[in-house]
Amino acid sequence: MPTRTTGTTRQGELEAADGNSMDSTRAFVRDVKRLVVKVGTAVVTRADGRLALGRLGAVCEQIKELNSQGYEVIMVTSGAVGVGRQRLRYRKLVNSSFADLQKPQVELDGKACAAVGQSSLMALYDTLFTQLDVTSAQLLVTDQDFGSKDFRKQLNETVQSLLSLTVIPIFNENDAVSTRKAPYEDSSGIFWDNDSLAALLALELKADLLILLSDVEGLYSGPPSDPKSRLIHTYIKERHQGEITLGDKSRVGRGGMAAKVNAAVNAAKAGIPVVITSGYASGNILKVLEGEDIGTLFHRDAHLWVQSKDVSAREMAVAARESSRILQAISSEDRRKILLEIADALEANQEQIMNENEADVAAAEKAGYERSLIARLALKPGKITSLANSIRVLAKMEDPIGRVLKKTELADGLVLEKTSSPLGVLLIVFESRPEALVQIASLAVRSGNGLLLKGGKEAKRSNAILHKVITDAIPDSIGGRLIGLVTSREEITDLLKLDDVIDLVIPRGSNKLVSQIKESTKIPVLGHADGICHIYVDKSANMEMANHIIVDAKVDYPAACNAVETLLLHKDLVPAGGLNVIVFGLRSRMNIPFSVLVLRESLKGVTLYGGPKVSSILNIPQAQSFHHEYNSMACTIETVDDVHEAIDHIHQHGSAHTDCIIAEDDEVAETFLSQVDSAAVFHNASTRFCDGARFGLGAEVGISTSRIHARGPVGVEGLLTTRWILRGNGQVVDGDKGVTYTHRDLPIQS
Repeated sequence: MPTRTTGTTRQGELEAADGNSMDSTRAFVRDVKRLVVKVGTAVVTRADGRLALGRLGAVCEQIKELNSQGYEVIMVTSGAVGVGRQRLRYRKLVNSSFADLQKPQVELDGKACAAVGQSSLMALYDTLFTQLDVTSAQLLVTDQDFGSKDFRKQLNETVQSLLSLTVIPIFNENDAVSTRKAPYEDSSGIFWDNDSLAALLALELKADLLILLSDVEGLYSGPPSDPKSRLIHTYIKERHQGEITLGDKSRVGRGGMAAKVNAAVNAAKAGIPVVITSGYASGNILKVLEGEDIGTLFHRDAHLWVQSKDVSAREMAVAARESSRILQAISSEDRRKILLEIADALEANQEQIMNENEADVAAAEKAGYERSLIARLALKPGKITSLANSIRVLAKMEDPIGRVLKKTELADGLVLEKTSSPLGVLLIVFESRPEALVQIASLAVRSGNGLLLKGGKEAKRSNAILHKVITDAIPDSIGGRLIGLVTSREEITDLLKLDDVIDLVIPRGSNKLVSQIKESTKIPVLGHADGICHIYVDKSANMEMANHIIVDAKVDYPAACNAVETLLLHKDLVPAGGLNVIVFGLRSRMNIPFSVLVLRESLKGVTLYGGPKVSSILNIPQAQSFHHEYNSMACTIETVDDVHEAIDHIHQHGSAHTDCIIAEDDEVAETFLSQVDSAAVFHNASTRFCDGARFGLGAEVGISTSRIHARGPVGVEGLLTTRWILRGNGQVVDGDKGVTYTHRDLPIQS
């Protein structure tokens, strides 16, 4: 950010926009120091060809404001030919006789118009800037100049010298001596109009931003006068190039919007962001620098930020279903190859993925998000390789589609098969964790399902690059819309209404998120609202083992839904010293021998909250509720009389996610395992094992605490349903006359 010299006025406004309203796609303006502003002929002149003094004065005032704030501003101006033509027409009229005026009028020479207009236009800029106590300088260039390395070197030195003196360099093509056939006709060479000159200068002079001022708000999908046309806020070449209809060239300039778009595309490709916006509206240059979402942005990374909003929610879902049917129709080997291609693509693009993720994490930290969310957001070193390997494991698994689960002879020659089948279209709504996108997408491909993904805004860049890498690895024959990335809340609202085309919703996130989705849709919802996991330590437990398991269950990844949140200890462990061992281990994050019974308050680790009994024993804060998911380095401890009270406590305060007993008494352990009604129940093992990859499922779409369809970590099998295939040779029911039912189980051939 440039050094400000005017106190807090504009800086305060910019910081306010930063913190509250700046669109993330415009956040790059925070780093802009040097910018090129190109003023088009339609901005410089009025419809009658005369100078638009008011507009030009407003532009100069904004340039002055930026100059005083420490920005380095370079101008490129058009309009010399138009101004010169106006003056020469007047001069010709004054010098013509009545007889001369009766003759056919010959069009004025464009180069002569340029020669006259250049001095007039520059005199106007000089007058306007002088009134604002700003010095400007004129630099006229031709296409041939840029062919010389010496010229380009001198150009940089001159501009740098001017900028260091806070002088505004004003460039224009020297049409008066240009070797072009005519200013409006020849579009060859290094640059061919002032738009392409502005782009060339932005690149040559290492500008951070190019602003092209036009007579319209930006680039529209059709003629700006057409009510059906819409302003395109971010230009994506792959999508918009074939969709936009550009009108005629400018009424006065050389190329109009087509020239601006070409210049903007080329500059953005070279790494220089471009905004096309109106030079008619008040303060638009300043608004661009404040990060406001005005005009049309061209940016090299635009395809990572903006997904198509032209497609309705229904169209997205229908397209995903159609693509899934194509996926199901290809061979098992071809589906396996797609997964391997995705795994390879992730590793090949690892650096770019990590860069985008780091940008998300930095933005989340600056925005003041909770540490637990930032922990879930960050992709740790080695995570991409781990995800790729999980996908390869998934690819090696038996093909789940069309597997015969049961085969029955109903009658002679009439055979019924129960087979596995994809559910159809899945809608996954997830918060924070970008790796969830990879896991879910790979499971969708393996299970033959269409997929719609909606990630949290805090992971916008990570999700965008991951989605692009994955969909680029899917063959065109299947379609790029097999996996759709939803980008707005409005689309989610619409999607939740589509119970006729979306078959299952899986929310992964907070209790609030899950509850809101359940209340907003008729579509079946699979998932869990809370991850309140318990560990019960029985009096028969090996305390060294208990300490080892508990520390892992809490400290390994505190933000995970399978991290322990409540510890229940048998009451006999208090006098025996077991409570002290557990507390010390959590506070120091250490696995310690049972012989160490001394608490060290100076050691920082897990923050402990007690139930009514333990809080008085240890003199620690009492937990406000037993039904609480910390998602951080904190947990609740309480004592119970026996395994039965532990089970009752879990049923009353738990979330039916994952619960564990640590005990050497097998009878007590079996009581716990058989009676705790949770999706996963463990004996002498960390709750962190409740994970699709660790269960050998390859990946998971989430962990379900539902009791219908799927429960626990949901892998490929949880994304399947069944179909019945009946093969006969002409049988009819006809009131069951003459049909002898055998209902005989038949062997399933592998």
